[in-house]
Amino acid sequence: MGKSRNKTSSRQGLQVVTLCISTAMVLILLGLVVFSVLTTRNLSSYVKENLVVTMMLEQDMTNSEAQQLCQRLNKRPYINHLQFISKEQALREQTKAMGSDPSEFIGGENPFLSSIEITLKADYANNDSLKWISKELRKYPKISDVSYQKALIDSVNQSLAKISFGLLILAALLTFVLFSLINNTVRLGIYARRFSIHTMKLVGASWNFIRKPFVKQAVVIGIVAALLACLILAGCVFALYQYEPGTLTVVTWQVMAITAAAVFLFGIIITAICANISVNKFLKMKAGELYKI
Repeated sequence: MGKSRNKTSSRQGLQVVTLCISTAMVLILLGLVVFSVLTTRNLSSYVKENLVVTMMLEQDMTNSEAQQLCQRLNKRPYINHLQFISKEQALREQTKAMGSDPSEFIGGENPFLSSIEITLKADYANNDSLKWISKELRKYPKISDVSYQKALIDSVNQSLAKISFGLLILAALLTFVLFSLINNTVRLGIYARRFSIHTMKLVGASWNFIRKPFVKQAVVIGIVAALLACLILAGCVFALYQYEPGTLTVVTWQVMAITAAAVFLFGIIITAICANISVNKFLKMKAGELYKI
């Protein structure tokens, strides 16, 4: 009798471990999907906010006037960052790049104009917004030209839109698949105890009383599996950081926190729902039907 109970306990313990591992593997996939979607969104913003709009200033604009213009521009809602490049700085940079002073060939005069390099907030980094922004910038006094790479911006926005759309479709499909996998995993764990469920039903236990321990166990398994999945995902992020420290520009703490929260919520809610569905299924069956499944 004691040996039989030990075997049953060992079998149930093995089933719980198997359920934890299986659920954790599924949650890792879910975490990767959420992580990819959030990282792509951050990458999109990072790329857009590094596209440069150049304002060329007229020859007679002084550095003090240019600094005042920068202060005015900083108040505009679409400005992310701007940098004033004086004629002297432009000359030094070109001299360093070319290895010789260009002014020596034109009688010592500085051939370069002052400029202001602007990066926009991600929401404004598209050609529709840039059309009216460039018109507004040209209205400022002593602005000779406003230029930006229209083809590059179109290409970046189209590529990012395709990637985002593809990831959203993948996320929707994987969410459905992951729900099915977790549902099957939980159902297998409850299947082994279907006769216990029927016995409790025969002795008059209410359905809520029978369901409660199964749902509780499923939630605990979901929490443990989510914790295991988060640890593995954190290890992957740490390895990525060790390989390329610059990834923290895109992989922020917010991304990691939202991913972990999604994994835990999915692990708890889905396992509870699946356990509830599976127990109800066996509760509705008659004794003869339990032998046929």
